[in-house]
This record gives sequence, structure tokens and C-alpha cells, in this order.
Amino acid sequence: IGKYAFVGAGAVITKDVPDYAIMLGVPAIQDGWMSEYGERLSFVNNIAVCSGSDLKYKINDVSCVKL
Repeated sequence: IGKYAFVGAGAVITKDVPDYAIMLGVPAIQDGWMSEYGERLSFVNNIAVCSGSDLKYKINDVSCVKL
């Protein structure tokens, strides 16, 4: 399970979980991205700003990284 990933209660993880991923369900599927501050990230042009910390994140096809 990647850094700062969130796994929902009762979720069953069956594969690797990327950093900052939100995983929900049985079996678990990715439902979005979460900041280090615990806020759901909304991306515009592959960039998101955490509303709680003002940290910036960038997304590509399979991962999210803090800028």
C-alpha cells in the first residue's frame, strides 16, 4: 500500500495500491486521489491543489506525485 493511500473500511485489496490513491469496495477499486492532508483531490489540467494545505499534486496515467 502506497504512501498516504486511503483504504475504505471493509475494502479488500487484491493488487498494489499507488501513493495517494483512495481504494473502496470488494474487491477494492481506485475511487480517486487523496492529499497528504486528507483532502480529496480534484485535478484540472493534471494539477490539483489541496484545499487544506495548498500543496500541489500532479497526476499521470497511473500515479500521483506531490510537486
